[in-house]
Amino acid sequence: MSTTDVTTAPRPLLLPGGEPAAAAWSLDPALRHLNHGSFGAVPTAVQEEQNRLRAEMDRAPVVWFPGLPRRIAAVRAEVAAFLRVSAGDLAMVPNASAGASVVFGNLPRRRGGEIVVTDHGYGAVTMGAERLARRWGGRVRTAHVPLGAGAEEAYEAVLAECGDATDLVVVDHVTSATARRLPVAEIGAEARRRGVPVLVDGAHAPGLLQAPLDGVDCDFWVANLHKWGCAPRGSAVLVARGPLRDGLYPLIDSWGAAEPFPQRFDSQGTLDLTGYLATPASLGFIGRTWGWDTARGYMDELADYGQRVIGDAFAALTGEPGGVDVGMPVPGMRLVRLPAGLGRTRIDADGLRDRVAAELAVEAAFTSFGGIGYLRLSAHVYNTPDDYEYFAERCVPVLADWARSEATR
Repeated sequence: MSTTDVTTAPRPLLLPGGEPAAAAWSLDPALRHLNHGSFGAVPTAVQEEQNRLRAEMDRAPVVWFPGLPRRIAAVRAEVAAFLRVSAGDLAMVPNASAGASVVFGNLPRRRGGEIVVTDHGYGAVTMGAERLARRWGGRVRTAHVPLGAGAEEAYEAVLAECGDATDLVVVDHVTSATARRLPVAEIGAEARRRGVPVLVDGAHAPGLLQAPLDGVDCDFWVANLHKWGCAPRGSAVLVARGPLRDGLYPLIDSWGAAEPFPQRFDSQGTLDLTGYLATPASLGFIGRTWGWDTARGYMDELADYGQRVIGDAFAALTGEPGGVDVGMPVPGMRLVRLPAGLGRTRIDADGLRDRVAAELAVEAAFTSFGGIGYLRLSAHVYNTPDDYEYFAERCVPVLADWARSEATR
């Protein structure tokens, strides 16, 4: 947790004309939107820009598609500047999982075919690692990192699973289910010394972390721009450095296959890549309207406030602390422990998400780790303290009742 004074609600952000920040989005006002971290939310102006680009594409497709690689290259340069990396190291991909699939589909086995992951890993990426291990005739080794583990303990847990047979380490920059960082810089440096490639899943990092790749030495880094960057969905990056980069090819073979990395990713046939082209509009909208430092600071203060308000509401009903301290916290994301019996597995947590949306009109993220269910808060600029006060007043008592019903079944 941060040292922010969470007894005082942060002042909501406003648009230049004085309207609430949420007025810049088309989110349904009949719902409370407390789960930005899963699918993001695209500002209305960016939706309009993407629609303008689609209209341009459909007016003259024979002009559009041959000129598209040049336009994608220009976007890569803008996104690379935002992330503070070289444009020559960055390829555009549909999402972080697709970027990971590119790595899994092109990486050669060099040692014993073992892949090291953690128990905080994103399920789809871990499943991809398992498929690669089977194809290699190897296996996946899972590093168990306690939720409260600091950088050194987490580092030791991951490296303890690495050995002479390790061909790849897959580690999250920011974990999805548990809203914490992992020490990717330290893990990457040691893996480089051992000659082991590292894939960092940075799905949540762009916009949430300033200059996320500064000091990080890894072979591959994948990340979504549609989350904290609020870009159209289907806009993500694959950053690759080192000798293995030149062996990476897109999931779809197209006419750019003979080009070097990353240019070969700029040609993807007739796919609608207007989401890529509209991404700079989203990054620029937040930057011009509030500034990214201000946006991150507000999101962090608000997440702290939300954790306190909702955690205290649960504690008042259950007698157990609701707030959760993680070992390496991140801005804008927090966990609140659910009452016993709720969200104990991923399937249970997903069912809780759907039920809360249907019955309580709240879009929220529920996750599971180590058999314990959590509410994962992920604030953005359009959220306000009232969102979390509403959840504490209206939803927490209902969730407590659901937990009591589970206990008596």
